[in-house]
Amino acid sequence: MAADIAPRRWLVVVGAVLIQLCLGAIYAWSVFTPELRDEGWSKLETQIVFAVGLASFAVVMVFAGRKLKDWGPRTLAIAGGLTLGLGYGFAGVTGGTNFWLVMLGIGLVGGAGIGLAYVVPIAVGMRWFPDYKGLITGLAVAGFGFGAMGWVKLAGAWGSLISDRGLGTTFVIYGIAFAVIVLIGSTWMTMPPKGWTPAGFEPPEQIAGSGGENYEPTEMLLTPQFHLIALTFAVSAGAGLMSIGLMKLYPMEALQEAGYSESEASAISGTAMAVFFSLANGVGRIVWGMLSDKLGRKRSVVAMAASQGVFLLAFIGMAGNQYLLYLGATLIGFNFGGNFALFPALTADEFGNSRVGENYPYVFLAYGVGGIVFPILGGQLGDMGNFGLAFAICGVGCLAGAIAAAIVFPPHHDEAIHHFSVHGFLHQAHILDHHD
Repeated sequence: MAADIAPRRWLVVVGAVLIQLCLGAIYAWSVFTPELRDEGWSKLETQIVFAVGLASFAVVMVFAGRKLKDWGPRTLAIAGGLTLGLGYGFAGVTGGTNFWLVMLGIGLVGGAGIGLAYVVPIAVGMRWFPDYKGLITGLAVAGFGFGAMGWVKLAGAWGSLISDRGLGTTFVIYGIAFAVIVLIGSTWMTMPPKGWTPAGFEPPEQIAGSGGENYEPTEMLLTPQFHLIALTFAVSAGAGLMSIGLMKLYPMEALQEAGYSESEASAISGTAMAVFFSLANGVGRIVWGMLSDKLGRKRSVVAMAASQGVFLLAFIGMAGNQYLLYLGATLIGFNFGGNFALFPALTADEFGNSRVGENYPYVFLAYGVGGIVFPILGGQLGDMGNFGLAFAICGVGCLAGAIAAAIVFPPHHDEAIHHFSVHGFLHQAHILDHHD
């Protein structure tokens, strides 16, 4: 049986990438912000739409995780694609410049569409590739990062959609494209037959940290491990999300202060976001996933969060120089992408491979929290003329997140996970971390 259906699992990767290419449109939001600023939007308003989209994404993903088994992955993916397309279409047909309507269409409805579909490629991919959890998760979500570059360039330099067609029409075109491409990708979103495993793969033993010991969401939520992982994810992802929202606005100001013209600053900062950040974001998902299969998930998360803290602090002095800006955008984007390969795989290791579709959405709520707090913080400080402070706060937050990840240890069903006694916590802290 393994030999007969093994090729099918690579079609799952194709479908996953197609779906994620569209879901990654949320990271293309910064290409619209200069035009919206010209329409009278404040910097804070541009970040509020982004933050609402991220929050809607995260909250609806919990619902999607619960419905994955009942609805099936293909139906859930289709629902997500249609909802995402509807949100952008609504924002477009209503003009594309009214703050409340754009927030409703792209933020609330579009974010919900992403939340419905996002968990599907991850859950399906891990079931088909239990032998390469880190790599396959990285590949499955790589399209999310690479997609941002394509949508940014189509709206700007490559397709000139915004300048030629206007914001409203661009949103409508994107909405149609998202719905169609996700529908195509959903064709391969099916789980493997019950009991199927890849040739030569031995299922993990029922031991903590191997992915073989499965936790219900209610059990997982009562472990200290969940809260440490969520904290790290919130600051690490939130810092990257703020960087995405400000990767055009902050460098434009810094470059003009350094002597570049407005047109030069716009072109350079646009390239930093659309090419260097976006490409590194996609590559980082694959590379960090591969590294985590070799180094262990926890070590990889600690290294990623710690280095991201350093890069964010250094970026304050890099944003005003063209080539240092490109370097900073690449490093931050690379680490940001790693979040989405590492945290699903870490969730599977800690709380069970077969439960990742249900459990990861709760971990992903931390992404929503970070997506609200940090972009709005960045927009508010930007309106106050202090983008640098926003990056400094995020850098320190990532360093704290690295410390939190460093003390994560595998949970055990036979331990008293239902309470947070100091004795129980310290006792578990001495247990061998099997996946490291």
